[in-house]
Amino acid sequence: MSRKFALLVATALTAVSLTITVPGLTAGTAQAQSVPAGYDPSYAKIIEAANQEGALSIYSATDASAVSELLKGFEALYPKIKLEYADQNSTEMYNRFISEAAANTGTADLMWSSAMDLQIKLVNDGYAQPYATQESKALPAWANWKNEAYGTTAEPIVFAYNKRLVPEADVPKTHADLAKLLTAKADAYKGKVTSYDPERSGVGFLYITQDAQANSNTWDLVKAMGQTGVKLYTSSGAMIERLTSGEHTIGYNMIGSYVLERQKKDPTSIGVVLPNDYTIVMSRIAFIPKAARHPNAAKLFLDYLLSKQGQEAMVARYMGSIRTDLTHINPTADLPESMLRPIQVGPELLTYLDQAKRLKFLKDWQKSLQGK
Repeated sequence: MSRKFALLVATALTAVSLTITVPGLTAGTAQAQSVPAGYDPSYAKIIEAANQEGALSIYSATDASAVSELLKGFEALYPKIKLEYADQNSTEMYNRFISEAAANTGTADLMWSSAMDLQIKLVNDGYAQPYATQESKALPAWANWKNEAYGTTAEPIVFAYNKRLVPEADVPKTHADLAKLLTAKADAYKGKVTSYDPERSGVGFLYITQDAQANSNTWDLVKAMGQTGVKLYTSSGAMIERLTSGEHTIGYNMIGSYVLERQKKDPTSIGVVLPNDYTIVMSRIAFIPKAARHPNAAKLFLDYLLSKQGQEAMVARYMGSIRTDLTHINPTADLPESMLRPIQVGPELLTYLDQAKRLKFLKDWQKSLQGK
């Protein structure tokens, strides 16, 4: 593990449904309301319109405490905008938005989620409005779909393990290593392996389908996990707490930013592996709904989210930057590009949301868990 990576490590955050109102701040108001450096002067009209709207509603699958500094930074820049941030799990967020859209009375102003496939489905179904952010020049091509959906982070999907209970010789460095370990030592790791439940977790389903596309031996790994009686959850926080306590000792397909946070707080208990056969890199996708009640305020937030200031606030919480001019400070900075598999923001994400394909995939998942 490199020194740079070793420094990237604080507390896992369980995704729960929570709405907070961020109070207006006085700090930073000297720079409030000004057009960001390098922006077209006409941007002042968007700021003015957003101030007239006076509110911003965000639905997010990112824990509010994980982005508290990000939210405070936005409020400092735009103190006239009352910010409401609804924190919920990805499936709940998707269903809530669909219900609001069906009611035809307006929706949240910005949708922001790590369930990339569900976000793209909403965009593909016509729920997003296009917005050409002036930050686009600093974004990689794979993170922007038709100026409607934007990737906002670059976060590795990792293995996590309990350093006190997993011998160094057992620590898997690749997906094949993990399958071999669990096959050879099924009894030793009985009840000790944990991962997302793809039947109940949107992000869990996304990550395992990405594995299936990247690795032809994925079902061998699932079978090996089944032999150990893998314990499945819908929350990273729940898994990390149980890894820390020793109830479980190896976690598969964990969101790297949350694990790194916990590792910093408890470095003697939590270890992190970025698999060196390939490491999936996910991105939290944001879009502005067509029926947003405060679309101009949403534009300000999206621009801020993608700006250097916004990205640096997230990097401080181990959510890697999507910007091409900040990638040197990412958790994956020391890895060869050939190892990284960023999940493309685009229609490819819809493949397994086809009902027939989804059901077949989950059927294969269950059969493999059962050793069939």
